[in-house]
Amino acid sequence: MNLETTRRLLFVTAERYPTYRVDVSALFGRHLPRIGIFSDIVATLAPGVDRPPDWGAGEVWTCGGGGGSWRREARSFVHAVRQIIRARTGRYAALQVRDMPVTALCALLVSRVRRMPFFYWMSFPMPEAQITLARERGLAKGLAGFVQPWLRGRVWRVVLYRWVLPLADHVFVQSDRMKLDLIERGVPAARMTPVPMGVDCESMRLDAIRVSTDERLRGRRVLVYLGTLDRPRRVEVLFDMLALVRRAIPEAMLVLVGDALDVTQQPRLREYAATAGVIDHVLWTGWLPMPQAWSYVRAAEVALSPIPRGQLLDCGSPTKVPEYLVLGVPVVCNDNPDQQRVVLESGCGICCPYTAEDFSKASIELMRLDAQTRRRMIEAGRRYAVDHRDYRVLSARVAQAYESLFDNEVPGKGTFDPSEGVS
Repeated sequence: MNLETTRRLLFVTAERYPTYRVDVSALFGRHLPRIGIFSDIVATLAPGVDRPPDWGAGEVWTCGGGGGSWRREARSFVHAVRQIIRARTGRYAALQVRDMPVTALCALLVSRVRRMPFFYWMSFPMPEAQITLARERGLAKGLAGFVQPWLRGRVWRVVLYRWVLPLADHVFVQSDRMKLDLIERGVPAARMTPVPMGVDCESMRLDAIRVSTDERLRGRRVLVYLGTLDRPRRVEVLFDMLALVRRAIPEAMLVLVGDALDVTQQPRLREYAATAGVIDHVLWTGWLPMPQAWSYVRAAEVALSPIPRGQLLDCGSPTKVPEYLVLGVPVVCNDNPDQQRVVLESGCGICCPYTAEDFSKASIELMRLDAQTRRRMIEAGRRYAVDHRDYRVLSARVAQAYESLFDNEVPGKGTFDPSEGVS
């Protein structure tokens, strides 16, 4: 085998291709190939994409993403399994599946037959997310709308925690907190590597990202939130926060850069904003191309990152805070473990409980900083993001983990006790 072949993965991912996820596009697509880790990606095409763009790390194997949800999922599963079965030891050093428990089980079986290492990349607790979705949705979308995610979550939970994770040769997890959660489920600590979300500083050069010139921002002091508006984020708290901030700083305005998957969510939020008396002081941009979204962040005095506490989100590694730091905006966030660590270690912001009162006090404090203190805070934040969360740095750590695994290539290290239950 040549050097490239011995360090090439077949990488099956749940994300549509091309993906906005920087831990796929930047980490695997650009940075890892530069230091010798290549991958052929297997995915479903994103809506509206006819021909997949090049994948900087290797080949692209995609299938169409049209049709109903069941049909689309079945097509994606068959496509992924077909590529996994075709994988040969002469080309790939390992099989890796991201956030797809049933597909991962198929890859695990193939890896054992072919004596190839199998890695699982866990960026989110997908089974719990599906079960939670079913509970929150209830029968609002009919019986099928409840049963589908509930059944999927139950099946995924058994497959993931009883078979895939215990038998995987290595598991890459999203955060230190997720690693602790999986240790409690019996996954050995030595077979897990936390890889937090980072930023691609190459694509976030400040000289290429202009401050937004949106006329609606003229004369305003801007607070910005960049991200999803889905129900679990409890964005309505920010409207109550804005009402309190405006008592002290009447020019304050909240910019929401993002949207919700649920089409009923934005009308509900608008109604809440109107009730809170701030509807005329909230700018809704919807989803935007990232450079344009970042331009709104650069126009802000304070960047907000509310991540409500709970099993699902506590184990995550939010992207927003490192992005805010690179863009030079002090942060107000709550005590999600990963983002709390980033803010406290960088010194570029305030971490507090996610309440309207606490977020408003923290925001006002940051908006009243003197110029010198603010400049020091911004410089410290940028330094921290570049030194600790740039994918140039993270890719080196990930590559080191892969090199260690490839050098000690012994498939089947995982142990499985069939008497163990699923919690």
